[in-house]
Amino acid sequence: MKLRIIVPLALIAAGCSADVELTAIPAYPSVTELVAMLEAGETTSEAIVTELLSRADANASLNAFITLDGEAALARARELDAMRSRGEIAGPLHGIPLVAKDNIHVAGMPNTAGTPGLDGFVPPEDAPSVAALREAGAIVLGKTNLHELAFGITSDNAAYGAVGNPFDTSRIAGGSSGGTAAAVSAGMAPIGLGTDTGGSVRIPAALTGIVGFRPSTERYDSSAVTPISHTRDTVGIIGRNAMDVALLDTVLGGGALISAADPAELRLGIARDYYYSNIDQEIAPVVESALQALADAGVTLVDVDPENIAELDAQSSFPIALYETVEDLGAYLSGYATGLDFDSLASATASPDVNGLFASLSSGEGRIPREVYEAGLVAREEMRRVFRDYFETNDLDAMIFPTTPLAARPIKGSMQTVSLNGEQVPTFPTYIRNTDPASMAALPGISLPVGLTEQGLPVGMEIDGPEGSDRQLLAIAAALEQVFRFSARP
Repeated sequence: MKLRIIVPLALIAAGCSADVELTAIPAYPSVTELVAMLEAGETTSEAIVTELLSRADANASLNAFITLDGEAALARARELDAMRSRGEIAGPLHGIPLVAKDNIHVAGMPNTAGTPGLDGFVPPEDAPSVAALREAGAIVLGKTNLHELAFGITSDNAAYGAVGNPFDTSRIAGGSSGGTAAAVSAGMAPIGLGTDTGGSVRIPAALTGIVGFRPSTERYDSSAVTPISHTRDTVGIIGRNAMDVALLDTVLGGGALISAADPAELRLGIARDYYYSNIDQEIAPVVESALQALADAGVTLVDVDPENIAELDAQSSFPIALYETVEDLGAYLSGYATGLDFDSLASATASPDVNGLFASLSSGEGRIPREVYEAGLVAREEMRRVFRDYFETNDLDAMIFPTTPLAARPIKGSMQTVSLNGEQVPTFPTYIRNTDPASMAALPGISLPVGLTEQGLPVGMEIDGPEGSDRQLLAIAAALEQVFRFSARP
């Protein structure tokens, strides 16, 4: 299956119709930069969309998009430019293009969720997250590629092609929101939406050198999204910097605009026993350098671990996700009149790893017993208590750790295992090891780029905060960005 481009190429070539001299769009644009340029009259939304469509065409080999609706994006850009000329501003994102992962409903665009069975499903209405952003003036360029049904971290999709990493196209972009991350990292979009169940926003952001934010579970309205687990799923944001992410968070979750926290007033937990164990020697120097930079900036680093995280995560993570997948996907397929049930969707999956899992769930062999699921929910509540005590007892503002234990590995051969410190280890549990606990405990987490390995691959550090501390966590992230002073460019 190939990328849908719903736009005549002539529209891209024609460019902007304005009779003014415009400033060139930055190679790696941020929302903040584009908003300032639009307000100063240095560019137009039409010019921005035209440029980004051209970049998407030039970077088609990354397989970042499944659907690219340039015609609608250009039409909406012209409408917003006309509104601006009359002094009418829709909201804080007026004229800003963005992308959405192809499991988040966008009215009139296919919502494939990266799987062949849903290839013809076109939702009539926007998901609430998309509707809120459009009401604030945003423009949806298109729908981005992902690991099939969001069930993986490589975004090696057999139906729509593997998503390439802009830093090394032979390597994984991470997942499951790999297409959104690749689009933002390569400069095809300033920001975008993904979804995060166990790390699917933070992992690809870390592997492609950008910022990925998972909010506290239920902070955003995450309905009208192809589900995995209602207990764990959330819409998340992938952008170039923390302030951009914070701006979208005000639209999706509310709250006043933030300013960066004072590093000298921060106390961050360093949970070395769990989060730093067996990290790859390629990323270890970058991680330690980032911690030293924080200490030099006056951040207080507290070496203390939350208790029993590995055990509680093992008891809750997969039992909850796999039990709820069968029920939640079945309800979704019937509720949106897709013409499919769980078994027919499962039989149509294309990627070997996803097909094997869904075949097992469909046959009943891999189903999670009800009592195991209920025990998982109890373990989840215990994990939430553990993290509450961890932050409160140690007077911590947040905790910090490597987002992933290793950098991006080659696409080829990574479906089942990857190399970590000279050993072959299972791909999925290895990459989600550090991101999964926050998902289980409903914590907000944000991955920030902090440096490159000797091979030139990005390394991310994640900060997690107490449940509900989203705006404070974003202010901390903005402060840490200034400390790290690192901006990755592919």
